[in-house]
Formats: sequence, C-alpha cells, structure tokens
Amino acid sequence: MQRNIIFYGSYFLDFYNKQSQKVKEKINWTLGLIRDLEKVPVKYLKHIEETDLYEVRVNSGNNIFRIFCFFDKGNLVVLMNGFQKKTQKTPKEEINKALRIKNLYNEEYKK
Repeated sequence: MQRNIIFYGSYFLDFYNKQSQKVKEKINWTLGLIRDLEKVPVKYLKHIEETDLYEVRVNSGNNIFRIFCFFDKGNLVVLMNGFQKKTQKTPKEEINKALRIKNLYNEEYKK
C-alpha cells in the first residue's frame, strides 16, 4: 500500500451510493490502483491546473466520472465530491464546490 485513502464528510459516499453496482466496482478498482501504485498514471489521477486539487478519473462504459481529492500529510488522499462528467472540461462550479469542501476540511483539521 502506497497511500491511505480517507473520506471527508459524506460528500463522496452520497455520490457513490447513487451509482450502479458496475460503476461502484469500477470506482473501487480505480481507488485500489491509487492506493497501491507508487506512480499512478494520469489516466486515473490528474492534477487540476491552478489548484492543489486532483481528480480521480473513472470511466465505465460510455460514462465518465470524476471524484475530487487532495493530498494531506504527504501521502493521504482525501476524497470529496464526485460527479458524472458530461462535457470536455471539468465544470468550474464542481471545482469551486471541491475547493469549498477542502476549506471546510482545513478549518476542521488544521486547528
């Protein structure tokens, strides 16, 4: 195991629980790669420019999903909100939502 994966709040689980079993399995598989591989291919984990956020990239059939996260304390990935991607670019409002959640996390844990 290369990194621990934790979930902040219920944001991710709310998203996850709405998905089909097939999508849940693909999300689990992708998170397993991120947890276990020393160097994760950008196909599965990509830095979002001009932020300190990353997106977990999950493809299931013709559906594309993104789950926001960031690193804390070196190798800790904190999973936040997720969404189904329907456009080429990641929607700005989804990035802003992830940044708000990250700020809540920082307020709670950086005291």
